[in-house]
Amino acid sequence: MSNHPFTGPRIDRSVTIHCVGDWGQANFHRISSWLSQEFCDRAGPKSRTAIWSLRDGGLDSILQVYNGEADLGISTPTTLLKATVLPQRDRLMFAAASGLNISSFADIRDRKLPLRIAVSEDDGSNLIGYISARVLEAHRLDEETMHLWGGSWVKACRPEQVIDLFQTGQADAVIQEAIMTPWWRDLIENRALSPVEMDDAALDKLSGRDGFQRSSVKADFWSNLTHNIQCVDFSDFVVVVRDDMPHDIAHLLTWCLVETRHVLEAQ
Repeated sequence: MSNHPFTGPRIDRSVTIHCVGDWGQANFHRISSWLSQEFCDRAGPKSRTAIWSLRDGGLDSILQVYNGEADLGISTPTTLLKATVLPQRDRLMFAAASGLNISSFADIRDRKLPLRIAVSEDDGSNLIGYISARVLEAHRLDEETMHLWGGSWVKACRPEQVIDLFQTGQADAVIQEAIMTPWWRDLIENRALSPVEMDDAALDKLSGRDGFQRSSVKADFWSNLTHNIQCVDFSDFVVVVRDDMPHDIAHLLTWCLVETRHVLEAQ
């Protein structure tokens, strides 16, 4: 019987794995750190991993794995990527300053409100920016229209940077994901931001495209949310690896993802 303290399969040789996370302090890095520790606990004594940071954690992660610059990468949402998932629940939603008394997207259009909308950049890599731009366009709040009304799209890269544009007075409204974070909770529960439900017609227009699955933020998700808010699903993570990864390494990584998931869930 082995005296090794860790259960599950083992690799006797030492292995080096290069992972691509996020910008350094969000979920992709947390997942990579958890997976790295569980993997190295069960691999050869000189095994090691490196976790690379990115500017925005979007398509670049997948491209680095595809181009052979990394062994493992993580991305979201899986509705856009069509892949087996590491489950997590998230939404992409729109909210506006509570003092503006906006009750719907139709209210914005009818009043031609010159909103400054904080949005992630749609730069060809940032998946949040890509989906956010298409959602705003489907609601007829595209960048050109906002300029005509005297408003704008105010752009940043990462979720917390976009939220910060509102917090620092540079924006009147926000479209963003990561609704489980303290930023969203504090802004909604302190009534600085009010969620605005997305239109049926706009979501119907997007429904045939990958990455635009209809969902909702449920009543009581925040203490002052009294009804469901229709929005876009942004759930789950996809973990991708090189197709030439040795079978035993892929098997051990998969075992760690499934059998030690309680370690990550506890976080």
